[in-house]
Amino acid sequence: MSTTVAVIVVTWNSASVLPGFLAALPDAMKGLDHRLVVADNDSADDTVEILKALAPDATVVQTGRNAGYAAGVNAALDAAGDIRAALICNPDIRMRQGCAKRLVDSLGQGVGIAVPLLYEEGRDTPHHSLRRESSVLRALGEAVIGNRRAGRFPALSELVTDPDAYRRPTRVDWATGALMAISADCLTACGPWDESFFLYSEETEYCLRARDLGYATQLEPTAEAVHLGGDSQVSPRLWSLLTVNRVRLYARRHGTLATTCFRSAVLLRETSRAALGRKASRAAAGALLRPGALRVTPGP
Repeated sequence: MSTTVAVIVVTWNSASVLPGFLAALPDAMKGLDHRLVVADNDSADDTVEILKALAPDATVVQTGRNAGYAAGVNAALDAAGDIRAALICNPDIRMRQGCAKRLVDSLGQGVGIAVPLLYEEGRDTPHHSLRRESSVLRALGEAVIGNRRAGRFPALSELVTDPDAYRRPTRVDWATGALMAISADCLTACGPWDESFFLYSEETEYCLRARDLGYATQLEPTAEAVHLGGDSQVSPRLWSLLTVNRVRLYARRHGTLATTCFRSAVLLRETSRAALGRKASRAAAGALLRPGALRVTPGP
């Protein structure tokens, strides 16, 4: 069996964040035999040139188009060859020392996907990155009282906010996909990532599919990383995509009546926040009402 861990990175105009990712990589990967595989989605900046200069041994797969995150992951995995595990990374992740080995070592015994404690830049408390599967009641709870307040009650929110859950190895339905280690067995069982989700919900779908096949997603609290992201919270376009894909994924896994109720609950949340002046929610509400926006496509 291979002992190599593939570090999988998908880039698109990532020149500003890539040097920091690469600088943190040696300390993060200590104790692991690894290879870096980058799928570039037709960057128009200096991303590829930076890779060649700072990581000349990396395998760079140029997709030739902005193919989406899942397609980039699939292209990089195809190029990775025989591996022990894959570390799926956003280029705006900064892994702390020993992070990767702790994640990879926690795989096995039912755990197919391991995720770290994630911190936002400049904050010393962990980001709430753990999630429960969507349900109508959870969507309604988030709409009425907000996801952070509702997070204290497992039946009322997807968001896991219990501090104890972030202090111990905790199994969840899914987790933020900025950084995750996936075992070779889980990769083989699940097959390719779902490219019908261009961005957002692709990690949710993958974690739920892995869970259905007997591979849990688990937090490894001794592994830590900083995530510089967060554009979806302020960008109307990205928040709309996130919101629509969340409902599309729910529709993939549930019937028409349940999906109608779920969509209504999500729409209630976005319209109520739009009324308070949140531009991203106004855009998301419009996207949910657009004809054909929630067209369901078959999974992998």
